[in-house]
Amino acid sequence: MDSVKQVNITSKILIVGFVLTLMACSSSEFEDLQQYIKEVKSRPGAPIAGLPEAKPYERFLYQDGDLRDPFKPTIKATAKAGPSGANQLRPNIGRDSEALESFPLDALRMVGSLKQDNQKWGIVKTTDGFIYRVKRGNHVGKNFGKITQITDSEIKITEIISDGMGGWLERQAALKISE
Repeated sequence: MDSVKQVNITSKILIVGFVLTLMACSSSEFEDLQQYIKEVKSRPGAPIAGLPEAKPYERFLYQDGDLRDPFKPTIKATAKAGPSGANQLRPNIGRDSEALESFPLDALRMVGSLKQDNQKWGIVKTTDGFIYRVKRGNHVGKNFGKITQITDSEIKITEIISDGMGGWLERQAALKISE
């Protein structure tokens, strides 16, 4: 029992000594730091910049003159377009898709052409660096594009796009040769 009391007394003495040491350090050692903090706090603050000047609203008056009416569609409906039953233009969704149909047209570049056994071929490079050989009738692009003509400088494509009203429209596109 005596040893337990002696340990308790020793630990209490150590704790009191530690607290007294901390109190002595805090009062004299950091006096210059506390003085500096008071000095900084007493300095006047910098002036705050004012708000930026707001520009007045400028009204725009639309003069239609020779400009297009912004409330009319830009695509003109043809006999092939529209949701009517007479519309025979539809993409063939049931066929197997070709490799270049997984790329949008702007990700494809024509890099050349060749002729082999009276067949004209176009050489197309994708953004991931692969080279493909295409011919008339192949499908390319995300909009059901079909190659209609291959020349030395371009590949002409007819795409079938939605008209937004349940029908389909044909749109012409081309891949021009790039270096």
